[in-house]
Amino acid sequence: MTEKCTHQQPNASMCYVCGRDNPVGLKMTFFDDGDSTVTSKVTPADYFQGYPGVLHGGVVASILDEVVGRSVMAGDHHHFMMTVNMTVQYRHPVPMGVELTAIGRVIKHKGRIAKAQGELVLPDGTIACEASLTLANMPEQLADEQRLGALDWRVDD
Repeated sequence: MTEKCTHQQPNASMCYVCGRDNPVGLKMTFFDDGDSTVTSKVTPADYFQGYPGVLHGGVVASILDEVVGRSVMAGDHHHFMMTVNMTVQYRHPVPMGVELTAIGRVIKHKGRIAKAQGELVLPDGTIACEASLTLANMPEQLADEQRLGALDWRVDD
């Protein structure tokens, strides 16, 4: 499934998860299959830990919010949606210093609402965390030209 995700998605400037210019962000890059699935790999820095040696749960949720939210962009990288509800199931502690695989996929998309799910996978294939999201189209007042320009939304080399 993840091997079909070859279309690189754009990144923003200062986003906490994907921001290329955010000095304290995760700087993740995302790839999609052109349809409904998005993947990314990340090895979070030590300053993202909560309990010693364990990735902070809020960072885990942020990674899943981003990868699952991006799944609705697989066919259109400019179709911005926002999370309106998120359920997270923490299954296993996420150790520091390992490469994690984040996967998101659209379950249902009708009109301005979408349902999507995802997981954060450890190197041995263990699903450490799962998330289910309900998303809605971004309100027009947030999508004005000034904000979209400040986003600096583009694919990086």
